[in-house]
Amino acid sequence: MDIFLLILGFCLMGLGLVGSFLPILPGPLTGWLGLLVLHLTKAIPQDWTFLGITLGIALLIWVLDYIIPAMGTKKFGGSKSGAIGTTIGLIIGLLSPIPFGFIIGAFVGAFIGEMTHDSKDTSRALKASFGSFLGFLFSTTLKFIVSLVFLVLFINKAYHSWYLLIG
Repeated sequence: MDIFLLILGFCLMGLGLVGSFLPILPGPLTGWLGLLVLHLTKAIPQDWTFLGITLGIALLIWVLDYIIPAMGTKKFGGSKSGAIGTTIGLIIGLLSPIPFGFIIGAFVGAFIGEMTHDSKDTSRALKASFGSFLGFLFSTTLKFIVSLVFLVLFINKAYHSWYLLIG
């Protein structure tokens, strides 16, 4: 059973990393579920303080994920249409065969979203889409770093209890 939980936890950690880039999947929260599953094994002592702190961090990042792109958009004079366009462009970019398509898609989506909001001012739309894109980039980077730290913590705990897990 411990091996199954270890594999399930590792899969959740991988999904957490992928979820850092996908707007559908909450990366750090998914990674935290991997840490929780690891602590449910008999080999890893249940450390509720550790799990509580990491859950608090994951929840904070989850909330900030909605605030940061909006702040970037507003800071550069954007609208809600630009933020929605960023998300749609990101999804289309993820599905495209273009390398780093999600980055290009997020920027183009923000620009198109801003142009649908106010089609007369191209320079304002470009500036706002840049702000939306920067907010998205910062938020994604933050989620990826937290998910990566969670993965390192997972590997560290699993490594130090390896013989108890497979024994």
